[in-house]
Amino acid sequence: MRIQPVRTEAEHDAAVARITRLLGVEVGTAASDELEILATLVDAYEAKQFPMNTPDPLTMIKFQMEQQGLTRKDLEPMIGSRARVSEILTGKRALTLPMIRRLHADLGIPVELLIGSGKVPHRTTHHNRRKPLVAASRTGRAAAVQQSAR
Repeated sequence: MRIQPVRTEAEHDAAVARITRLLGVEVGTAASDELEILATLVDAYEAKQFPMNTPDPLTMIKFQMEQQGLTRKDLEPMIGSRARVSEILTGKRALTLPMIRRLHADLGIPVELLIGSGKVPHRTTHHNRRKPLVAASRTGRAAAVQQSAR
């Protein structure tokens, strides 16, 4: 067994062909070790050459709606009012933790996919946008903030 990285399409094809021949070998043999190593190398090559992006939460919800024949109204028990469902499905509002839990339980969408990347911007209020030092100085805690920063 000669071990080398899979770098080209030809090497990938050869490794896949060898994996196919090795399928079903007895575990604990040199052939099963070769199979495991080749599978790891092919997986690394495919992950690099053919990256798969994780679908965003909205895509997952819409996909499940389509697969299960659901309407926006069917999401109301999981998300809230008709307006809230609309805000979620248009990307104007982020999912909350209770929504994520209900969607996971009712639609079977993995929590990891519902959490997503957090790209939906949260609304910030004016007081949340202040710099910490400015906000602290208005409450008389500027000296404490400055000392803790040192």
